[in-house]
Amino acid sequence: MEIDKAVRECDDRRLQTKYTNAIYVIQRALALYSIEQVAFSFNGGKDSTVLLHLLRAGYFLHKRGNNCANGDLKDFPIRTMYFEIPCAFAEINSFTYDSAATYGLQIDTIRSDFKSGLEALLKEKQIRAIFLGVRIGDPTAVGQEQFSPSSPGWPPFMRVNPILDWSYSLYDQGYTSIGSIHDTVPNSLLRISNSCNKFKPAYLLADGRLERAGRVKRLSSTCAQLPAENNGLSGWNLHNNSMLTASVIAVGDEILCGIVEDQLGPSLSRKLHSTGWSLLQLSVVHNNIDSVAEEVEQQKSSSDMVLIYGGVGPLHSDVTLAGVAKAFGVRLAPNEEFAEYLRHTVGDNCTVDQNEMAQLPEGITQVLQTEIFSVPLIKCQNVIILCATNVKELEKQWDCLMESTRSIDLLASLEPYISKGVMTNLSDVEIAQPLLKLCLEFPDLYIGCYRKSRHECLVVCFKGKDQTRIESAIKALHKKFQPGAFMEMD
Repeated sequence: MEIDKAVRECDDRRLQTKYTNAIYVIQRALALYSIEQVAFSFNGGKDSTVLLHLLRAGYFLHKRGNNCANGDLKDFPIRTMYFEIPCAFAEINSFTYDSAATYGLQIDTIRSDFKSGLEALLKEKQIRAIFLGVRIGDPTAVGQEQFSPSSPGWPPFMRVNPILDWSYSLYDQGYTSIGSIHDTVPNSLLRISNSCNKFKPAYLLADGRLERAGRVKRLSSTCAQLPAENNGLSGWNLHNNSMLTASVIAVGDEILCGIVEDQLGPSLSRKLHSTGWSLLQLSVVHNNIDSVAEEVEQQKSSSDMVLIYGGVGPLHSDVTLAGVAKAFGVRLAPNEEFAEYLRHTVGDNCTVDQNEMAQLPEGITQVLQTEIFSVPLIKCQNVIILCATNVKELEKQWDCLMESTRSIDLLASLEPYISKGVMTNLSDVEIAQPLLKLCLEFPDLYIGCYRKSRHECLVVCFKGKDQTRIESAIKALHKKFQPGAFMEMD
């Protein structure tokens, strides 16, 4: 077959190795299951398109190995599933059906949700294994191997992942990760200089780990909803239609016991506020793997970014990395990039096995190194692990985070929050009802109250991203009371 011949004759040894491994997985699956028992999940994306051609080659070699017919693949017998969604690019739908016609795919189009559609198809067709174009960098790939049973609660089938260890293939117009029309844009890192709308092809992206920089959260009437308001603060940035939320986790028994006062948490809160992020939660957990794992698992699902600090190092109580690994369902394994850092910075002064120290969550870790700070940041999908132990170190690590994420327009893309406060000697009872009405009048702002101590003045705090709206809310508050009831704060 032309694909097999072309790969075998090319000079790219790395491609040949990955191709050989993928073909082995495909042939192994075809040996374990009959053609009637296997299916192929095709979505028109780059990964499943690569897998389509690998399956054709694998099936050809399987037939040839079994002394079957001459390998004519115009009638490709592996059943193909396509989940068609309303918000898909029209080009994706056209490409999918054109591919089905070109390669003779027996395609089943499913227009219900993935789980129920899959359940009905498996029941009707008696399918036992499904070929998937999943790669190790995909969020759904965590914990998977080349043959992995379906997750608990899903209909039973074997997930077959021939390209699990592949990097991505070619995109010609600057797209590096395609979802729906509502969350996909060309990757800004591929923008051609002095051009607004021209991009290099995806294979020219220098760092393949940044391919999902082409995925954004955008407002849509059909595929997205406004976030729920939280105490009057919507957190929705109408300028770029995006809301980014963060959670902060501190790991340390010494903080929980009151032996040490946590200074990093409040400092991170102020920094996130200044860069336009909405902080959902700041929590403290024990130096315990299960405690860390439980908190990380909860926060990584509810926040766009999780910052965690404490419990990082060679001591017996440094369990943060193990807890993060457990939260993602992966193991700790030596990381060559981090090991190289240890060899240069610790060297012969280390009394601990450096390979042991260099163990990071496998398959999901990105080491972010900059010249600003000698210790790299550790990024596990949307979890950032900080090793700072004091505010001075945190300042440097924050600068590193800003430098590393600015390249993907993450932290640098949001408008900062603006805060302003007014003071009053009025009691809580006197101000309660008018303040509640004010919150309803200005639902786009956060309006809160606090006292630094029982005997100090009450402070009413206004927080938002529009200075004019904050000023309007303060004027509206003044009108609800006698003149001079509130004093402006610097």
